[in-house]
Amino acid sequence: MIDPRAVIADDARIDDSAYIGPYAVIGPDVTIGRGCRVESHVVIKGPTAIGADNHIFQFASIGEDPQDKKYSGERTTLVIGERNTIREYCTINRGTVQDRGETAIGDDNWIMAYCHIAHDCIVGNNTIFANNASIAGHVHVGDFAVLGGFTAVHQFCQIGAHSLTSMFSYVTMDVAAYVIASGRPAVARGINVEGLKRRGFTPEQIRNLKSAYKTVYRESLKLEEAVALLEPRAADAPELRGFVDSLRAGSRGLAR
Repeated sequence: MIDPRAVIADDARIDDSAYIGPYAVIGPDVTIGRGCRVESHVVIKGPTAIGADNHIFQFASIGEDPQDKKYSGERTTLVIGERNTIREYCTINRGTVQDRGETAIGDDNWIMAYCHIAHDCIVGNNTIFANNASIAGHVHVGDFAVLGGFTAVHQFCQIGAHSLTSMFSYVTMDVAAYVIASGRPAVARGINVEGLKRRGFTPEQIRNLKSAYKTVYRESLKLEEAVALLEPRAADAPELRGFVDSLRAGSRGLAR
């Protein structure tokens, strides 16, 4: 399953069921799991651990040194989970010792062509990065988030679970869970209703989130005041707990 024209480091660990295409370069300290497919001309540099059933398309650069002037050759890692699709010309960098030393990508993510995931980012599960979406260092992206094409996310921002950014959004502050954000700079536009319906959220849950959204974004309250109002309601509503927790999680301030 390894094309003879591929270049494989002696200590790379590749599962027997994985496919490595022609002219791919697999460097030292790389692990590639069961059922993975690495197409031609992909470059993977270690330390990088890739789980099962990932498909990495041609010309992607995976696990390269972080693009950070503070990086001085320290041992840092990239960890990729299972069943991810990483399309052409994507670039995913390892971490830095100034943060957790690791970039981490979860499971079942769909990362389209020309996307960039920088050092020390944490990407959850079931996300979609449309073409040319780019996240700077130290960004956290929650489960089921969707970044529209050409979205650019400033370093240290938090993108909440089930949120959505529209095409060409420039995100300079945190985006709360379940929220649609757009613009340059991006601001909140409403709850991601269609996305929530597709994922099985009930009408009552969506009504709860719409009401919570109005409290935070439409009532001219300070964020701390809005969170205090939502806390009692979140005790019995898991969707509101996720929303409230996302309001508290970031350090960049909330895009409102």
